Amino acid sequence: MQDGEVIIERRGTAGIIRLNRPRALNSLTLAMIRRITQALDGFARDADVAAVVAIGEGERGFCAGGDIRALHESARAGDGLAGTFWREEFRLNHMIAVYPKPYVALMDGITMGGGVGLSSHGRHRIVTERTRLAMPETGIGYVPDVGATWLLPKAPGEAGTWLGLTGLDIDAADAIHARLADIRIASSRLGDVIETLSGLPRGSSSGDVDGVLQLYAEPPGESRLRQNAPMIDRAFRFDSVEEILAALAGEDGEFAAETRRVLLTRSPTSLKLALQLLRAGRRSASLAECLGRELGACLRMLNNPDFFEGIRAAVIDKDRNPKWSPASVEAVEAAAVERFLQPAEPPLLL
Repeated sequence: MQDGEVIIERRGTAGIIRLNRPRALNSLTLAMIRRITQALDGFARDADVAAVVAIGEGERGFCAGGDIRALHESARAGDGLAGTFWREEFRLNHMIAVYPKPYVALMDGITMGGGVGLSSHGRHRIVTERTRLAMPETGIGYVPDVGATWLLPKAPGEAGTWLGLTGLDIDAADAIHARLADIRIASSRLGDVIETLSGLPRGSSSGDVDGVLQLYAEPPGESRLRQNAPMIDRAFRFDSVEEILAALAGEDGEFAAETRRVLLTRSPTSLKLALQLLRAGRRSASLAECLGRELGACLRMLNNPDFFEGIRAAVIDKDRNPKWSPASVEAVEAAAVERFLQPAEPPLLL
């Protein structure tokens, strides 16, 4: 398949999946989710495929996430498309996590939201000097999904809590520190990486793929998250957003001040729900458990005014000035948050 929003090709023993919406930063549609799933299924059954490589077309990004404008329109229309999208996307995330062959994600450029789901669940996660990774959902009245509540709690200390609540983007060094990526390779060498992988013999192992990737590896650089880890761990160890904000107010330095300023711009409801989901993810036994919990929250977001307001401000009117309701974390009632944590009906089947 050489055209359309996803390009599927075989090069030697490498199966290659190219996201092909560069003008939209390769943001995902339901048709793309289905095409990627179909391709992965085919490559898994093809004995001549040694490894699968996922890459984004264009120089700006791997994948900026789901097409939130389409999700917004579906929620307005009540046509069920948004729910179908999330169910099939989450199944794909789980498929990547348990994929039987080496899966290599080239996270070059913007890798956000659903793009993290397509990459960070894989066995081989490559970042470059152009990588900007984020789970920015609290800024649009939504919550971290695509299994992020399984991934983020596995970051050192409270780095994952910082990422999930602030939604701020990070670079290659931070992504590796947060255990969302494994290795940095220069963007100019990615073509060479694919070419070398395409020459692997049938039946190659993840160890064989690691050997190829190490040929092109470069130092990741200094991680800002690592440098600020003591402050992040002190401030984000609490189980309430109010305590986190209070702790940040008592910290010295611009990093803490910036973090607090950003949190105060995010949806208060999203912050409280995201923290609950992250803490639940820390206690969870599997990715499947987290995805099922996230789906219940996502489906109920379709009736949350902050979801519509956040997308309006970010991608429709683009005024970057959302009016959240409630407007402060103190005004968000615990019962309102608990309603988002009810299981999805029907449950997610993986």
